[in-house]
Amino acid sequence: MYKIPVYQPSLSGNEKKYVNDCLDTAWISAKGKYVNEFESKFADYISINHAVTVCNGTVALHLALVALGIGAGDEVIVPTFTYIAPVNAIKYTEATPIFADSLRDSWQVDPAEIKLKITSHTKAIIVVHLYGHPCDMDVICKIAKEHRLFVIEDCAEAFGSLYKGAHVGTFGDIATFSFYGNKTITTGEGGMVITNDETLYDRILHFKGQGLAKYREYWHDVIGYNYRMTNICAAIGLAQLERADEIIAKKLQIAKWYDEMLAGSAFTTNAPVGDVRHSYWMYSVLVPKARYRDQIREYLKDTGIETRPTFYPVHTMPMYSSRYEKHPVAEDIGWRGINLPSYSDLQKEDVKFVCENLRKSLESLT
Repeated sequence: MYKIPVYQPSLSGNEKKYVNDCLDTAWISAKGKYVNEFESKFADYISINHAVTVCNGTVALHLALVALGIGAGDEVIVPTFTYIAPVNAIKYTEATPIFADSLRDSWQVDPAEIKLKITSHTKAIIVVHLYGHPCDMDVICKIAKEHRLFVIEDCAEAFGSLYKGAHVGTFGDIATFSFYGNKTITTGEGGMVITNDETLYDRILHFKGQGLAKYREYWHDVIGYNYRMTNICAAIGLAQLERADEIIAKKLQIAKWYDEMLAGSAFTTNAPVGDVRHSYWMYSVLVPKARYRDQIREYLKDTGIETRPTFYPVHTMPMYSSRYEKHPVAEDIGWRGINLPSYSDLQKEDVKFVCENLRKSLESLT
C-alpha cells in the first residue's frame, strides 16, 4: 500500500444512497431513473443538447466513429501522444489511424501537424484533451471546416476543462467522456457520448442498443452493440455530478500547491497555455533527462509515493510501428513525463511531501 496513491475516487456524496435505492427498487440494469437523470443533468452541466451514457470511455469512442460512418478506407488523424483507446477505436472500424505530433508547450496535438497529414482519404480528426488541458479548438475546427472533416473530441481526461469559457466537448461534431475509477468524476466503469446534432444523437442511440429498430419490437435493422450503462453506475455518476464544482475546485487548488512548491525546480510542468481552464486530471511533470525518470519514480516509490509514467507515443507500440515514424515532441514528453498524485482529497501536506521527495530524488542523481 502506498502512503500517497497516484489516484483514488472521492465518494463522499450521495453515491451510497442512490446505489441503495437501485438495489431496494431492483432497477440494477440499463433501465431506471438514474440513467435518464444522469444524461439530462450531464447535458445541462456541459451545455450540450444530447448526452448518451455508455459502459466505458473506449466504447464511447467506437460509437462516435460508427455514428459518423467511419470505416474501411477512411483515415482518421489522431495524436500519437495519447492513451491508446482512441487509436484502437479507429482500428475497430477498420479505418486507418494517422499519427500527429504534439505541441511542446501544452502537450496537445499540433494543429500544423494535423494540416500536414490530411489526404483525400481523411474523414475525421480525433483531438484528445490530455491530462485536462484543452486543445486549440479554434484552429482545429477551422482546419476541419476548410477540409470538410468531422471533429471528435476525446474528453476522457478533461471533464470540467474550459476553452475560452466553454466546456470541452462542445466544439466538435461529437465528443466522448470516460468515468473510469480514476477520472475526475467516476461511475466505476462508464462513459458518455455527447452531441448537438439530432441525427447523430439518433444514430448513437440506434447503434448503442443492439441496432434495435425504433418502431418495431425485437426487430434489428443494423448490426449494433450492447454499450449500455447500468442504472447503478448512473446513480454513482449522478451523485458525482452533484459535487462536480467542488471536485474541480479542489483539483485546481492542488495544482496551485504543486506550482508553488515546484517553482524554481528543474521539473517542467504542464502549465495552462492560452484562454483555457486546465482541470488537471493529472498533475504531470517532465524530468530533466529521460534516463532519470525510472530512478526518480523508484525513489518516490520507496518513500510511499505512487506515480505513473506519461503515455508512451502510440506509434512506438508493436502493433502500430510497422511503418517507421518520428514524432520528436511526443517522444520527448513520453520518455520524460511523470504523473504525480492528483486525487481531489489530497491535502497540502501530502503535496509538500511529494514535492520535497521529488526534489530529493533528483539531488540524489546529480
